[in-house]
Amino acid sequence: MKLFTGLILCSLVLGGHSLFLSFLGEAYEGAKDMWRAYSDMKEANYKGADKYFHARGNYDAAQRGPGGVWAAEVISNARETIQGIYDQGPEDSKADQFANEWGRSGKDPNHFRPAGLPDKY
Repeated sequence: MKLFTGLILCSLVLGGHSLFLSFLGEAYEGAKDMWRAYSDMKEANYKGADKYFHARGNYDAAQRGPGGVWAAEVISNARETIQGIYDQGPEDSKADQFANEWGRSGKDPNHFRPAGLPDKY
């Protein structure tokens, strides 16, 4: 009986460890997705495209799983907090957060895509 209990306990610990590692991997890949969207936004330097890149980064990260959703939410909230302090008003921050949540919820980021943005993005 002790052996059976020990095996069950070990499988639970190892299974939980595996889930934690999976979450961390998703979070890492999600953070990379967010960075890629930010880099593309800076490279494109296209007026009116910021909401598209917000939604796209969050969408791509969320597709990774719960860890990606977590990473996207943390990064988005931190970015909006920092930007709100320095250079944008509450209306723009609300619009950015709307685009962030749109993407994280799995909705198509192309909803925010401005006309004329190169296909590369």
